[in-house]
Amino acid sequence: MDREGPGVGPSEPGRIGYRPQRPHGPVVAGVNPGQSLAVLHRAADLAHGLAVPLVCVHADPSTVEERDADGRISVLPIDPDAVDDAAASVRIELFRGLRDELEGSGLEWQFARVSGEPAKAIGAYAELVEASFIVVGTRERGIGTRFEELVGGSIATHLAHGQNRPVVVVPLGHGPHPRRRAGGER
Repeated sequence: MDREGPGVGPSEPGRIGYRPQRPHGPVVAGVNPGQSLAVLHRAADLAHGLAVPLVCVHADPSTVEERDADGRISVLPIDPDAVDDAAASVRIELFRGLRDELEGSGLEWQFARVSGEPAKAIGAYAELVEASFIVVGTRERGIGTRFEELVGGSIATHLAHGQNRPVVVVPLGHGPHPRRRAGGER
């Protein structure tokens, strides 16, 4: 029985087949306050296994980046009347939770904040740093989550279809046990 598909089968004479290459770019992990640590742990495992840095990226959809004439980038709230103090404290708490979790892991890691729609912002950042992989989680289960996915779709789906980097999706919210959360919550 012939099981060869398109592009799979005997090589042309003299052709050298596939040669595996070690990824060199970082693993980019999409992180949010209160998110299960499973996403961070799987991303850290992947970065460790590939011997590449880990970049934890938080996308803030309430802000937008604006480039000045001299090339400087300013981060501005979408709503100019909004107070950014709450967003700043959320980022600080998220960073501290990540630091506490990754401290002593031996991983080279960093935290980055991006602005705008999460899938586009994370995808653009992954492209900028030439990421080897993007790691995101599914949304936790619940009626609000289902409504959000119906209206806006899932970040993982948008990433998988909207850019060229491999996307690893970590399933969340399917077990009966509580999980520790990024930022120290339960």
